[in-house]
Amino acid sequence: MNSKLLLLHGALGSKAQFVKLKKELSTQFEVYELDFAGHGKKESTQDFTIDLFTTNAIEFLKENELDSVNIFGYSMGGYVALNLARKAPHCVAKIITLGTKFNWTKATAEQEMKMLNPEKIEAKVPAFANHLATIHGSDNWRKVLRKTAQMMYGLATGKKITTAELEQIEQEVLIGIGSNDKMVSIEESKESARALPNGKLEILADFPHQLERIDAAKLASIIEQFLLEAKT
Repeated sequence: MNSKLLLLHGALGSKAQFVKLKKELSTQFEVYELDFAGHGKKESTQDFTIDLFTTNAIEFLKENELDSVNIFGYSMGGYVALNLARKAPHCVAKIITLGTKFNWTKATAEQEMKMLNPEKIEAKVPAFANHLATIHGSDNWRKVLRKTAQMMYGLATGKKITTAELEQIEQEVLIGIGSNDKMVSIEESKESARALPNGKLEILADFPHQLERIDAAKLASIIEQFLLEAKT
C-alpha cells in the first residue's frame, strides 16, 4: 500500500484549509501539503496557470524525495493533480478529486470572473475580503483574485485539459462531486470520469462545493476507502 498522500488546495485557498482533514487522514497516511505559487505566504510575480502549479507540485515532490504519491485535490487542486498525472505519471499513484470543474467555457469563466473582483468583494462581502487577507496577506490577496480570474479565462480559451488528454491518464481516479455543489455540475464530472481509463464517479450526498462546510471525518473516510481498496 502506498501510504503517502499529497493534498492540493483549491483556487483562492492555501494548505491551511486542510488542517482538520489532515488530522483525520494522518492516522492512515503520511500526509503532505503545499501552497501553490502566489498563495498563502508564498508570493510570486508569475501569472497563475495550471502548468505553473503542476511545476510547484513536481518541485515539492523532488524536495521531499517522494517518488510516487496518492493525491487528493480539492477543486482546482484536482485539476492540478490530473495535469500532474499527465505530465509526470511516475509521480502519481491514485487520485481523488472533489468539486473539480472541467467544463470551462467563456461563459462559465466570465461568470466566475465577475465574482473575483476585489473592489466589489471589499464593498459587498468585507468578511470574505478579510478572510482572504488573512490567508494571503493584506498586500497580496487582490493579486490572487485577479490572477485567478485570468487563469480561469485562460482555461476557457484553450488551456484546459481536453477529453483526449484525460483519456491518456492511466491512474485510478475517483471524481468526487457533491450533490449540493453549485459551481460544478454532476454531468461534467460524469463525462470526465467516463473519459478516464480508470475513472470512477462518486456523487457525495449533501456535500456543497465549499470545503470548509464539509465534515472532515466524513470526507477522510471517503478518501481512505478509495485509496486503501485494491483494484478489482
